[in-house]
Amino acid sequence: MASLNLPKTVNISDDFEGFNKDAFCIQKHYQESIHKVLVPHGMIQDRITKLANDIFTDSRETGMDSLVTLCVLKGGYRFFADLHDKLSIINSSHNSGGSIYMTVDFIRLKSYENTDSTGDVKVVGGYNLETLKGKNVLVVEDIVDTGRTMKKLLELLTKCDPKSVKVACLARKRTPLSDGFRPDYVGFEVPNHFVIGYNFDYNENFRDLMHICQISQSAVEKYKSHNE
Repeated sequence: MASLNLPKTVNISDDFEGFNKDAFCIQKHYQESIHKVLVPHGMIQDRITKLANDIFTDSRETGMDSLVTLCVLKGGYRFFADLHDKLSIINSSHNSGGSIYMTVDFIRLKSYENTDSTGDVKVVGGYNLETLKGKNVLVVEDIVDTGRTMKKLLELLTKCDPKSVKVACLARKRTPLSDGFRPDYVGFEVPNHFVIGYNFDYNENFRDLMHICQISQSAVEKYKSHNE
């Protein structure tokens, strides 16, 4: 699957061999679960800082004076927390050229079974999207895979008549199953591997890894759900 050539995005190429996991601090019980490290923690933080700057600059240039940052749980919470902290620092800076009134909200979706995106998007918990009517919304997601989940969420949001909606994700996967959805802000484009770490999970495991890693085949089998 070719890259979408998204501007201001770090492209991790398909032939990138990754970093040796032994060069990084990784929990001992996860050592056999990691095939390779794709994006180290420090690089993640630097990209989030740049994303925060881009989001704030774009928002100010369009005359936006308020913004709801909508975190997609559970996967997006770590990226969301770091992004929101960095946005808040920029927002409070005397050099920012103005400020934006920011609020936070959360929504939980379910669309995965093991390593596959089912395409059947469910809003978990009874969240009332009507509260977003007339507001500027930034949807913060961990990873965009096929794009179907995000498109269906945006369809739900559009029905509630927000003033504007943009999407920020930490990673976008190049997969032949992609429907071509283009998020507004992307930290990394990654190969068509199942990734774990930095709150990317596999059946609720590996959220506490500091780096974005490719899962090993042995871990796919070990932590596979048997709920089918």
